[in-house]
Amino acid sequence: MKNRAAAKGRSTVRTTEEAVEQLDQALRGVGIVLPSLRVDPVTGASELPYPLVELGCCNLQVAANLAAVLRNAAET
Repeated sequence: MKNRAAAKGRSTVRTTEEAVEQLDQALRGVGIVLPSLRVDPVTGASELPYPLVELGCCNLQVAANLAAVLRNAAET
């Protein structure tokens, strides 16, 4: 599953796995854990240039915390 991520110059992320890891670290940095966060196995195994990332399921508390973090970020 070593598919290339974004177009040249847009990001230093080279693989979908790296993108997922960076997203996971950023979310954890603000206290959000998405336990099902992963590379979509179907598009990740295909030859598509942009595999999908599954954010997965979360409980009500995590959803509320994520909404609060996003609201706070939007205010800055």
